[in-house]
Amino acid sequence: MPKPQVPTDRLAELFPEASAIPADYAAALPCDSKEYLMGGELRAWGGPMQEIHSPILVRHGQEMHPQIIGSCPVLNGETGMLALDAACRAFDNGRGAWPTMSVGGRIKAVEDFARRMVAKREEIVRLMSWEICKSLADCGKEFDRTVEYIQDTVSALKELDRASSGFVMEADILGQIRRSPLGVVLCMGPFNYPLNETFATLIPALIMGNTVLMKTPKIGKLLIFPLLECFCAAFPAGVINIISGGRDMLTPIMASGKVTVLAFIGTSRAADAMRSLHPKPHRLRCVLGLEAKNAAIVLEDADMAQAVSECLRGSLAFNGQRCTAIKMIHVARARADEFLERFCAGVAKLKVGMPWEPGVDITPLPEPGKAAYLQGLVEDALALGATVVNPGGGAVRETLFAPAVLYAVDERMRVYHEEQFGPVVPVASFTDIEEPLRYVSESSYGQQVSLFGTDPDQMAALIDPLVNQVGRVNLNSQCQRGPDNFPFTGRKDSAEGTLSVHDALRAFSIRSLVAARDVEANKAMLTAILNGRKSTFLSTDYIF
Repeated sequence: MPKPQVPTDRLAELFPEASAIPADYAAALPCDSKEYLMGGELRAWGGPMQEIHSPILVRHGQEMHPQIIGSCPVLNGETGMLALDAACRAFDNGRGAWPTMSVGGRIKAVEDFARRMVAKREEIVRLMSWEICKSLADCGKEFDRTVEYIQDTVSALKELDRASSGFVMEADILGQIRRSPLGVVLCMGPFNYPLNETFATLIPALIMGNTVLMKTPKIGKLLIFPLLECFCAAFPAGVINIISGGRDMLTPIMASGKVTVLAFIGTSRAADAMRSLHPKPHRLRCVLGLEAKNAAIVLEDADMAQAVSECLRGSLAFNGQRCTAIKMIHVARARADEFLERFCAGVAKLKVGMPWEPGVDITPLPEPGKAAYLQGLVEDALALGATVVNPGGGAVRETLFAPAVLYAVDERMRVYHEEQFGPVVPVASFTDIEEPLRYVSESSYGQQVSLFGTDPDQMAALIDPLVNQVGRVNLNSQCQRGPDNFPFTGRKDSAEGTLSVHDALRAFSIRSLVAARDVEANKAMLTAILNGRKSTFLSTDYIF
């Protein structure tokens, strides 16, 4: 490995002394909460607590120490089951107040929650930044995008309900077809988008009439605690229950068979372990966002400035800790040197530092042991002939890891196959387009690919096979989730189900219908039900 231009002691100097931490950034600390939400009540936990450390280390002279930022309950299996029972009682086999409530009533509750949530913005943004070390600016964007997602979900449900407000006639059968809830949902989000991705399943699950047991993310849980009062005030008792804990808490919940939908974003190993516990697998529906190893393919005729710019952001935004990140780059060999020169120049301009610093790009890594794992990937690639081509790449100190650009990477190396989920960028070159196409087709993952080129004939010839391998092909742009109205899914081992504003409403509901023969007695009965507003399902009300 080339000698880093930014040595590890320089990385150490980027960690702050306590006096250098901005007062407004530290204002949210400490966040010590013994509360959890169960059955419509905020309850105090008297058992063990988890001490939460930030990836930001604080310097004291020559020494550095982890910054303690708060603590939270570690609930046991018995308490988790009580929370699950509260959700089951609120659903009451479909007879509860929430699943039988009108669509308009559920919308009002969600809108009430959103208003209360907005008042907590600054506190939530700071707690998120402290715990996962995303830049303060990007944490603000995540919060605002989540509020917008809630608003878009409400609008989409209104549109869906309007389309279902009439009756259909087939042969001599009258029917009204609407969507109804599935049951009890266990909702679990990831650390990298602990608010947005958690709410991407939580909000549609709630608004469609399900009751929810939400487990806080493994990392990024503190930001949820300011929202407990908001949830408690906005929703009926037991509709949303929020718990924190580990495997001991989750195992009996899944083994009970009472969970109808598992909404999980994380690793396939964790998803498989939870799903295997359910005693009635055919009753369990899964909405899963799992791993991805998204590739970029840079063709010989690509606009290189654009390709480098998009690949740079696509591979290193939030340290590359995004499932949608570009995690393997294939460049036409004739232009590989040009690409690497431009790309490394871009990496050199990235600002490494603390999340409150304006314009910061690379921040400390929140996952314990992640820097050592990335070092292992780099060392494996170097031993098999790759080179770290950017000066200073791979330098590490505690939780700070300087981005490493590896070239030339091939199939013998771990980083060619494994999802690195961090600031390591593997690059390979090709002379035959079949090489990157084979990489995509043989990959265990099938979320997205980015394709860079300018020839319409060649691009079209590549689009057609690629859309049959991945869920999204990005032309001359990085892989990404948004806009939220676009379907977000994956093939192979990357996902189960589709998430978008529209698709998520369908993922957490089922089409149900009420049907009757077209005879006068039935029509008279239906008219009486409709005119008297005796049913929330059978309704021709139009929600504006």
